Amino acid sequence: MNRRQSRIQQRGAAMVVGVFVLLLITACAHDQPKPLPPSTPDQVRGHADRTFEKLKQEEQERAAQPATPRY
Repeated sequence: MNRRQSRIQQRGAAMVVGVFVLLLITACAHDQPKPLPPSTPDQVRGHADRTFEKLKQEEQERAAQPATPRY
């Protein structure tokens, strides 16, 4: 084999390896993420309680502020 044929074979092999690596990367990236586990009733109740407390605090802060005239 001469040098030209050797270079062509090397380029061909490099292209095959490159395509294989590209396919491997894209195949791994296509996995779908796992869904989040469902919340327990205690977690839902805790989030609702915290949100309600924040709402009450905002209402108290708003009531303490002087009234602004409406246009």
